[in-house]
Amino acid sequence: MERQKPDTTTNEIALYLRTVYSLLRSSGEVRVRAFEEAHSFSNSSLHLGAREAAVDVGAFGYAAARLPECMSRVTRVVLGQSDETYAAFGFPARSWQRVRARGRRRLLRFDGVETLAAFVASTSDIDDLVPILTAYQIEWNKMHDLIASGGAAPEGRDPARKSPDLVRALGLSDGDFVRLREALGAEPDAALEAIGARRLDLRVRLLQGSFSAYQRAADHWWRGVEQVYLREAKAQRPPVYFVSSNTHSLANLLGGYALAHRDELLEAARRDSRAESLPELERQLADGSPAEPNLLYFALRSYVHAFPDALERVQAWDAESGIVTAGDAAQIDVQAQVIELASLRADRLDPRLRMPGLEWLRASDARIINIDYPLGLAAYHLLSRLGQGAGPLLGLYVMGKAATLNGQIGDVMISRVVHDEHSDNTYLLRNAFAFDDVAPWLTHGSVLDNQKAVTVRGAFLQNPNYMGVFYREGYSVLEMEAGPYLSAIYELVDPRRHPNDEVVSLSERTSAAVGILHYASDTPYSRRQSLLSKSLGSFGTDSTYACAIAITRQILAREIERLKTPT
Repeated sequence: MERQKPDTTTNEIALYLRTVYSLLRSSGEVRVRAFEEAHSFSNSSLHLGAREAAVDVGAFGYAAARLPECMSRVTRVVLGQSDETYAAFGFPARSWQRVRARGRRRLLRFDGVETLAAFVASTSDIDDLVPILTAYQIEWNKMHDLIASGGAAPEGRDPARKSPDLVRALGLSDGDFVRLREALGAEPDAALEAIGARRLDLRVRLLQGSFSAYQRAADHWWRGVEQVYLREAKAQRPPVYFVSSNTHSLANLLGGYALAHRDELLEAARRDSRAESLPELERQLADGSPAEPNLLYFALRSYVHAFPDALERVQAWDAESGIVTAGDAAQIDVQAQVIELASLRADRLDPRLRMPGLEWLRASDARIINIDYPLGLAAYHLLSRLGQGAGPLLGLYVMGKAATLNGQIGDVMISRVVHDEHSDNTYLLRNAFAFDDVAPWLTHGSVLDNQKAVTVRGAFLQNPNYMGVFYREGYSVLEMEAGPYLSAIYELVDPRRHPNDEVVSLSERTSAAVGILHYASDTPYSRRQSLLSKSLGSFGTDSTYACAIAITRQILAREIERLKTPT
């Protein structure tokens, strides 16, 4: 018989986590250097060069992309759960400037001097952020020491005219030096000057944090969504199809703005200096590529950047089809859309969504609540709160990025087993999707169904031994949200809290469809180029929209069948 529950041996990772949480119990600030030894000896797969003198550009780039560009000025990072918490400890964070990271959605505010406020929506934010800060500091200080010992001043030059002394001092290839400058953001010369000027000695402080505060934050988030969800609703709360994906794929498929404004989008792409893939985009459009709608959806990003009022116009267009974005009413950076199925316009739908019976949707009272996928345990808190406030849940669908241990970037993985590192549960589910639901819409990658996934606690909290244990047990998908979502689903259909350290079958517990799809964004066991620390770009639209089409088609088909079936 197949052994479903893996026997994990992750002593180094466990020691690292115990070190982090024991130190953060302090009522004062903790120097990040206190985490460095446990971080280095955890042998993180993302930071295998932590103990080496050479600069690990990949680890630094990953960390830098998930921190704001003001980090070269930051000396203190304060973790808190709300404006009220910050104010109670003497930090007027509400009035500080909001800053953003390129590779992570998290509410961040900078006082303009030295302090960064990072809002945490769950313990996953701590598991994520502390290793990122630690890796960033380790590699920063390596670069400082190399620059100082080499006597090279980081002169401001573009990559083609870089200082040979600086490159030589850092010991980087030309390609790695270009990647380093990209990691340093819009002002790499200023950042290199800061690295050369001083060693980094970050301090971090966790303000009073509690499980109930995470729940309060989720409740605040739901109130903003609820205002849109109950708009035009009758006496009862409407039934819901819940989707965790992103804020563009379902809106593009159901709203149709990009398809109706093809020429305008291409003109905007030509005017966007960042549109490196424009020649390939135009070639594929000219060749009549079957993925043409996906390419236009990708071009819509350039359009929104090119015109200040473009986003407002797109959202106004979508609202005519019942697609409304909830206001930013919470300190959790997870946007939500509410889609009224009765308001959809069949003539605006993506052609791949066409199916018999769409006219039945005009009688629907159901809503799709689509949210930007949260980080880790925030998924548990948000779905739990949504389940308390929404009407009957007809379907629950999760689409997200994952690392694959046996596939390639751009593949789609469909799992029937999920081991959750948060609860230590192994969940068995009847996934609502199979090969044939996704394969017709995928051009480049492969669809791998009957897979097994593990929900990890953080990107840095894995090492080769850790991954090897799971791989030997047949687990090939590493991701961060499925386990918490399944724990929330368990509590939505069972009178008890979710268990811990058990094998849990969800197949017989819920009548709602449960579908989980992941598209591969990284191959940590492969020497092929990894995209973990950069955007998937236009290539990623293929797998993203294959998943989104499969989810949307299933929702439409299930709703048509529900409306046809007498009650």
